[in-house]
Amino acid sequence: MVLQVRGIVLPEREERSFWIDGDWLRTEPVPDADVVVEGGWLLPGLVDVHTHPGTENLDAPFSDEMLRQHLTDHRDAGVLLVRTPGSAARIPDWVDMDLQMPRVRSAGRWLATPGRFLPGFGRDVSEEDLVHAAVEEAKASSGWCKVIADWRHDEPALPQNILTAVVQAVHAIGGRVAAHCQTADGSLNAVQAGVDSLEHGMHLDPGLIDQMASQGTAFVPTLSVFGAGADRQRAEEPSARRDWWLAGWEGMLPNVRAAHEAGVTVLAGTDSFPCGTVTSEVEWLVRAGLSTEAALGAASWSARSWLGLPGLVDGGPADLVAYDTDPTLDSSVLAHPSRIILRGRVIA
Repeated sequence: MVLQVRGIVLPEREERSFWIDGDWLRTEPVPDADVVVEGGWLLPGLVDVHTHPGTENLDAPFSDEMLRQHLTDHRDAGVLLVRTPGSAARIPDWVDMDLQMPRVRSAGRWLATPGRFLPGFGRDVSEEDLVHAAVEEAKASSGWCKVIADWRHDEPALPQNILTAVVQAVHAIGGRVAAHCQTADGSLNAVQAGVDSLEHGMHLDPGLIDQMASQGTAFVPTLSVFGAGADRQRAEEPSARRDWWLAGWEGMLPNVRAAHEAGVTVLAGTDSFPCGTVTSEVEWLVRAGLSTEAALGAASWSARSWLGLPGLVDGGPADLVAYDTDPTLDSSVLAHPSRIILRGRVIA
């Protein structure tokens, strides 16, 4: 059965009709199609570009059962494309073959050099072996790898020359590099190395923002997970770590706004549980100073384009979310889709 949807497409704000033939959107009319969306606002499926489905903590090992539940939670919230920048295990092949699951862009296992991550939670490698491991993970995933570029505030970041070698080697095979950064030195080394995405970016020197824009380094600040922890940090006893953390948080929202204004691709990622809460990240991006439309794009059409997928166009994937009212006027609307269609199938 061919399905038909009709509504105002974002971000173009044009009224359009699409006929869904299998997994694809078509603009050529098909007689007697089953109309499943009539009016309202149509968005390309929502995107969470920083989520780690499959495990929640060290006490809950990665499992297919938990992975399926997390991805289902994303899907039921209208998040139809996710990027997993690092995981406790490689995403299994069945995910891509299961038509009920969101599309996934994976980065293999977290790559951590000694002292820079939770031991045994990712793939522990020496600095000497990091380049080889990064290429291996990129080849085994969706072309991404994830490097832990720093960890503790009082320990040195991954040296810039090593991270530069990782970026050059992964780019040579057509891959991309995401870097976890929470210290000033970690962010500096990642930007100077030319990573493709800066994850978190706490303590990012705003003087690096223009370089990020010129070389195409995207910024995934995961504001919602930091914002959720801010009050807890303030309530702790004063310490060097507490003061460092709060100083970093103080600069994050201004940096996100400055990055957006400078032309950096700012994207929405949650890095938190439960899954399916990217709407909270959109709200934080608005608080940081992005327009509601730009913040929504960071969790929809802009994110999909950055990951290599088109929006709602002829021949594009049949992944869309419909709303009764314009979500660019009120981002809280995102939590209440009237219709979710994934891979050409009506989910809700």
